[in-house]
Amino acid sequence: MKVYREREHGKGEHGWLRSNFHFSFDQYYNPKRMHYGPLRVLNDDIIQPDTGFPLHPHRDMEIITYVIEGELTHQDSMGSEETIGPGHVQYMSAGTGIHHSESNEGKQPLRLLQIWIMPDARGYEPQYGSIRPEMTERDGDWLHIVSPFGGKGLIGIHQDGNIYAARISAGRKLPFPLGKDRQIYGVLISGEVEAGEKVLYAGDGFELQEEVNFSAKEDCHILIIEMEKNI
Repeated sequence: MKVYREREHGKGEHGWLRSNFHFSFDQYYNPKRMHYGPLRVLNDDIIQPDTGFPLHPHRDMEIITYVIEGELTHQDSMGSEETIGPGHVQYMSAGTGIHHSESNEGKQPLRLLQIWIMPDARGYEPQYGSIRPEMTERDGDWLHIVSPFGGKGLIGIHQDGNIYAARISAGRKLPFPLGKDRQIYGVLISGEVEAGEKVLYAGDGFELQEEVNFSAKEDCHILIIEMEKNI
């Protein structure tokens, strides 16, 4: 296991937005942190009330937004418009091109993870969707959020990648069965957990290529992206 401590991440501070960049993004550039397999971006963002990202374009990227706290309002050029809350997830396949905005129209700060996964081909038709599982649905077990189309995840994407999330109570353990020739990039959203011989703290990222038990030292919340090794 390789651990990337929260303090080692790229930082973005714009007053209305505070970001931790796990990979090169915006003004943070690290040639050693360009991607992990097809995972191109993992940003841990906090957006202040009455602010957000104005309308802007994307293309040829699978974009998953995981809401941790607060409310996220989405609008796009296909006519989609909705607000989602804690534990909810939105999916946007940018494909041949789409414009969208993301804002916090609530009264408290919005914290989210924005995940970009490179698709297996270019030129897909753009699409948008969301799911609204209760936060408790990931208590004590892995909630399978994303999978390739036709898989068991609640959302399908154009790539051989899976996203899972779990909340583990202090003193409990939860294994993740990692298949042959598979690997993981994960983030500890909150809490403190022991994984193999490493201890992870809130905000840490990690690479994993073997099966481990996650043993919670405090109540914790984990998200992992599982994929084929070395693609």
